[in-house]
Amino acid sequence: MSTILSATDWLGLLTNFMALSLLAVGGAITTVPDMHRTLVNQHQWLTDSQFNAAIAIAQAAPGPNVLFVALMGWQVGLNAASGWAAGWQVWASALLGVLVSMLGILLPSTTLTFVASRWAHQNREWRAVRAFKQGLAPVVVALLMATGWILTTAQGTSVTHWPIWLLTTLVAILVWRTQLHLLWLLGAGAVLGWFNLI
Repeated sequence: MSTILSATDWLGLLTNFMALSLLAVGGAITTVPDMHRTLVNQHQWLTDSQFNAAIAIAQAAPGPNVLFVALMGWQVGLNAASGWAAGWQVWASALLGVLVSMLGILLPSTTLTFVASRWAHQNREWRAVRAFKQGLAPVVVALLMATGWILTTAQGTSVTHWPIWLLTTLVAILVWRTQLHLLWLLGAGAVLGWFNLI
């Protein structure tokens, strides 16, 4: 996949991720649906498989799960440099993608979290503060469900893809009802994919 990104495109990516950063209630993973809309549907800077791979690799790797944003930026940069044949420019472009995406997703939310958490802790007994915290819970759940929907439908919504829908439902139940570590589920999904069962 090859795309050409102008300076305006990079600036648009930065401002889009900065806006999403302020909406990342419950973590960066809750912004996945809008990232998919922007990166895959609107601009075609990533394919569905590249988008899903960035999330899967980051979730399986140790460290903060926000690293999926860096992987998306890395992949956008690779695509903008026309692939590995471009020489050193591909490294520069990929690193620019990481820098732009991580700066965009981290700077606003980090600043807001620092200021707001200090204020909320000082006023934690206020009824409005407690109500606000409780009101955010269903928003986070809905955003996580939307993320699951986006990742599942990336492979298609026809009946022929019923194994993916079945696997998604089973994994959701296992995560909800057990303490099974996510790495076991990711590993099981990888094995099923290796044998073309999903």
